[in-house]
Order: sequence, then C-alpha cells, then structure tokens
Amino acid sequence: MLVTSNRAVGEWGSVFGDAVVATAILDRLLHHSHVVTIRGDSYRLREKRRSGLLQKAAAVPQPTPV
Repeated sequence: MLVTSNRAVGEWGSVFGDAVVATAILDRLLHHSHVVTIRGDSYRLREKRRSGLLQKAAAVPQPTPV
C-alpha cells in the first residue's frame, strides 16, 4: 500500500480533528513501513512556474549564527 500526503505526520491530528485518532491511524500505518520524504516543488508547480502562470515564492532569509 502506498499512502501520500502533503502534510507532515505531526499535522495529522489537525487533519483528522482528533490527535488520539491520528495517533492510532499512524501507529497502524507506520508499523513495519518505510517512510520516504520528498522535498521540493511538485512537477505541476514546476511547470506552472516555467510557463509563467505562477511566480516563485521569495526565499525566506535564514538567521545568521552568532
């Protein structure tokens, strides 16, 4: 089974409206599973930006270490 989501695992409590239910679902889904996290733009967003239909989001400046 393959499950995809655009939400982080920590956000599933708000998605389901109940943190206990989300924990139970995740417990069953993640037992003996492999989690693959993919970062970056989706192909749809990339193509929209390339065609000029969508502007690229401005980069958020990172804090400078002291």
